[in-house]
Amino acid sequence: MNEKRIKELKKLAVQFRKDCLDTQKVAKSGHIGGAYSALDIMTYLYFEKMNIDVNDPWKEDRDIFILSKGHASIGYYVVLARRGFFPVEELQTYRKVNSRLQGHSHIDSAPGIECSTGSLGQGLSFGIGLALGLKKKGLKNKIYVMLGDGEMEEGQVWEALMLQGTLKLDNLVTIIDFNKIQLDDYVDNIIDMKNMAERIKSFGFNVIDIDGNDMHQIHEAFESLKENEANLIVANTVKGKGVSFMENSVAWHSKKADAEEYEKAMKELDAKEAELNE
Repeated sequence: MNEKRIKELKKLAVQFRKDCLDTQKVAKSGHIGGAYSALDIMTYLYFEKMNIDVNDPWKEDRDIFILSKGHASIGYYVVLARRGFFPVEELQTYRKVNSRLQGHSHIDSAPGIECSTGSLGQGLSFGIGLALGLKKKGLKNKIYVMLGDGEMEEGQVWEALMLQGTLKLDNLVTIIDFNKIQLDDYVDNIIDMKNMAERIKSFGFNVIDIDGNDMHQIHEAFESLKENEANLIVANTVKGKGVSFMENSVAWHSKKADAEEYEKAMKELDAKEAELNE
């Protein structure tokens, strides 16, 4: 992938961060921090990597993305809307009564949503079921499951990892958004998550350890997946990535921007957009 395309994807990710701010401003809710840490990878998957068709969202040979860390839905919906699954204007209904865009995504709501989320820890098990089914049908689709690092404290995740590693499901790619912060503290203050890559390698995985906010490394990671192996990407990211006062802040897991913070964040993102346009 050339530098021009890298820059285009970076610009999209900046726009999506602005969209998240606008959406949160209207809804007066939404988890910005974990959405921002994940947005670069979601941008790459939906606008570069995945085989999808917005005019036929359920086509049999489509690739599938599952956001297991469902509280980051504000970023997920922005990416889906900008990709064309539903009108961008619908983002203004986020978390409103009778909206298709609730705080946690629901499979039977807006097109493009492949899994209902809410209780953490379930997305990978769901993805394994899909991957097994596709294998049995002889289809070549890829399943991409994004987990949060706080979510890694759920026992069901490790049961699923053991199974994925044993079965060597190469049509399933697990991604850990390793931003080091969960609901109300740093992850390591709750459970020690150091040496994540080495731990998961012991389950029989090909583990790729990257900066998950670097578009070059993201691209290289998805180009380095191995056939006949279980593949997992440890994406070392920054909570609140893209806005200086949100970055690495526990409060911004779920904090809502007030009018002054909104303007300050938009100013930073506008400056980044201008830099990329040079």
